[in-house]
Amino acid sequence: MLLTTYASLLLLAAALLSFSHGQTTHAATTTTTTAGAATSVYDALQSHGLPRGLLPRGIESFTVNSSTGRFEATIEPPCTATFYSDIHYNRTITGTLSYGEITSISGISALELFIWFPVLEIRVDVPSSGLICFDVGVVYKRYPLSLFELPPLCTPDSSPSISTFDLGDAKHASTL
Repeated sequence: MLLTTYASLLLLAAALLSFSHGQTTHAATTTTTTAGAATSVYDALQSHGLPRGLLPRGIESFTVNSSTGRFEATIEPPCTATFYSDIHYNRTITGTLSYGEITSISGISALELFIWFPVLEIRVDVPSSGLICFDVGVVYKRYPLSLFELPPLCTPDSSPSISTFDLGDAKHASTL
């Protein structure tokens, strides 16, 4: 929290300084947290209408651009959490937050039919439905929101990385 306040003050000071020199700045506010304030990532999810448990415990750092919603979270070591299926989290997770959804996701994969597929999007279409949707390209998986109420414990990976099916190649191959 203190780091977030400090970063905000630095951005405000930079904006005032550039304004005083007759320059205009359009820099977006970026919120940064570290392990000491790791709960902020979960607060950001919740403030966007998403459950706190979409990202696992142990997030080391988190930044989000308040004007674009683009975020980056890091976790060490990469790990896997089990819900109805396994969800893998790479060391770096990125995406774009907007109300009720995360789009352009990189760094999260889901095990489906014995293959790891990258999660492309996560969304809550109708909060009263109690369901959350994971788009893994080949299927849309719906899970109860209650599974994601709390950040899950994550089992560290024993291998350096999990290989995922490249959907770009699959889509390209189907058009040939």
